[in-house]
Amino acid sequence: MKLLNTKSWSLLLLLATTAFTIQAKSPDEGMFPLSELSRAGLKSAGLKISEKDIYNPGKVGLVDALVQVSGCTGSFISGSGLIITNHHCAFSAVQLASTPINNYLKNGFVAQSHEQEIEARGLTIRITDSYEDVSDKILSAVAQITDPSERINVIKKKQQELVAEAQKQDPTIKAEVSEMFIGKTYVLFRYKTIEDVRLVYIPRQNIGEFGGETDNWVWPRHTGDYSFLRAYVGKDGASAKFSKDNVPYQPKKFLKVNPKGVNENDFVFILGYPGRTFRHRPAQYIQYQQNFLLPYVSNLYEFQNDRMYEAGKTDNNAALYLATRIKRNANVLKNYKGKLKGLRNIALIDTKRKEDQALSAFINSKANLKTKYGTLMSDIDGLYHLINQDAYKEMWMNNIYTSTSLMRVAKEINIFKAAMLEQKTTQQQAFFELNSAKLKTNLEAIYESYSQYADLRIFAKMLEDAHAFQGNNQIESIQKLKFQDPQLVGAYAGKLITESKLNNSEEVFNHILANSKSLLAYSDELLKFQSALDFDIQKFAVEQKRRDGVLNKLMGDYVAVKELYQSKNFIPDANSTLRLTFGNIKGYSPVDATYMKPFTTLAGIIQKGNLGEADFDYPSEIKTAWENKNFGPYVKKELNDVPVNMLYNMDTTGGNSGSPIMNAYGELIGVNFDRSYDATINDFAWNDSYSRSIGVDIRYVLWVADKIDNAQFILKEMGI
Repeated sequence: MKLLNTKSWSLLLLLATTAFTIQAKSPDEGMFPLSELSRAGLKSAGLKISEKDIYNPGKVGLVDALVQVSGCTGSFISGSGLIITNHHCAFSAVQLASTPINNYLKNGFVAQSHEQEIEARGLTIRITDSYEDVSDKILSAVAQITDPSERINVIKKKQQELVAEAQKQDPTIKAEVSEMFIGKTYVLFRYKTIEDVRLVYIPRQNIGEFGGETDNWVWPRHTGDYSFLRAYVGKDGASAKFSKDNVPYQPKKFLKVNPKGVNENDFVFILGYPGRTFRHRPAQYIQYQQNFLLPYVSNLYEFQNDRMYEAGKTDNNAALYLATRIKRNANVLKNYKGKLKGLRNIALIDTKRKEDQALSAFINSKANLKTKYGTLMSDIDGLYHLINQDAYKEMWMNNIYTSTSLMRVAKEINIFKAAMLEQKTTQQQAFFELNSAKLKTNLEAIYESYSQYADLRIFAKMLEDAHAFQGNNQIESIQKLKFQDPQLVGAYAGKLITESKLNNSEEVFNHILANSKSLLAYSDELLKFQSALDFDIQKFAVEQKRRDGVLNKLMGDYVAVKELYQSKNFIPDANSTLRLTFGNIKGYSPVDATYMKPFTTLAGIIQKGNLGEADFDYPSEIKTAWENKNFGPYVKKELNDVPVNMLYNMDTTGGNSGSPIMNAYGELIGVNFDRSYDATINDFAWNDSYSRSIGVDIRYVLWVADKIDNAQFILKEMGI
């Protein structure tokens, strides 16, 4: 990445919020699709291998070592399917494997052989097989369609047709059409899926989560956020569900681990599956984020976590099964607060408004553009004015089921009952027998993290909030309850939860779901409430689909005319497809008179531990090894210590968690896991002055595996 020679803060702000071109030598930001690697300027930036060593269609490259681990990234590091990713990416599977007796979440886990590896429930592996631009096929199908809802329907139908066609041609793959630019560019990706994933080596919690929420999104950092998994397939090499008869997967390519690491200013690059960015959106979108979505979700998640923490204080089992949800909430919460801070600090809304005003003037200055796009900016403004009018209702509806577990249970049961009632009476039991196993599996997944204490209080807040909505935000089914005293709303929510038999999973599985008749015979006030509410949600969904159709066309035109105005080919926003980003190991100055160095060390763990705070607890073996200077070959001579975490100016976002950090020769030297607090705004704007990402240095991973956890089996497999 080019280092910006900014001459003024105003220029810095402009660069931070402008969509950048893909230039040959100096990309200022970018998550490059594989199709754009030749234009990224990798060689001039410091890459020592050929670009074709990274990706070469039809041949094996580094990209073949990349995997998607549920919502994260990982990479193969051996020929026997060994994968390295983040501790937090495997967290849910470790939680599900843990019990109060065998608490792998707290104590960690090391397999010394394949036979000792544990099923990683809930985790799957996806490998990108190939891709194809299908924009013309999709856009030609909607070229003559003016109705917004119909536009969305046709696009989705065409996507489904392309997916079905691809999977028919090759039944071994899963296909997916991804929208690269909303309403403008679509790419068909083909993926290989591996269903049998196992836990191999998980560091103990006070290594993998060292610093906790205190250090989350913060630099300096000292977190051992890594874990090792393994992919298994059937003996025929095909994907198969977990079985002791399965064998380790043999990848086309795996990364070589370089135990020597890197130095400050060294060239590095990342391959991964970044989630979502929104840099090519107008000012109104950023305003919606700042004024509505970010503060609403932040407040809601803070309330939820407070209640779940309370539940765990008196119930050790609740503390364990709520851990994943609390961790996810806390991560989003701090991220959103960081985004809010960043948006205000750089006044991104004002900058976007000025850009949009200039774009509008450009459109009106050219007759042909005025004819085609003359109402574009006013149409965008009108759409967001409509969205803002009922923003709280939309956000509430988007969160009610994720907030309240028992509402999800009620929804699952009501959907199943409705499907049964569509059958002839004589066929209902047969339908039940054929499909109830899937229903039970879905319900079991919900009940695994159900806490009545937390659910009741969160549900009460949700209903109290909805009851207080005014104007376009009011929800009909809740207003019909006609509570004269707002304080009665919470009591009503509690009654729905406590008096429902759905509150008891054993009652549900053993009696309500005993057979078709017992299921159809059962009803309660919670089921009735969910049914009435779902009617309102489905009704609003029709209007949301219409708005999505309008937005799809407007954003396609917005990007198209913006490219004409700036004479640039933009890098598509991240969308969970395979991308490359590159830069350098580099510190930064977040505020006046400070400089954050790019490496932290074991000494920092000891220093934080001396504070006596729970988040900074660490294994005593670390201090003993540090005091004895037992660093082995993992020491960084300039520091006379083992480097723990490192800082770099690559362009990352959610989904890049677990991405391999590679040196100029394509060797693994670290694992990406976070961003600095100032870089949480990366989803909306990137700039070299404040955008820094954080990775765990491979030397720390190897040192802990060797000196602390005795994971010799793993080290030997990696060739260390």
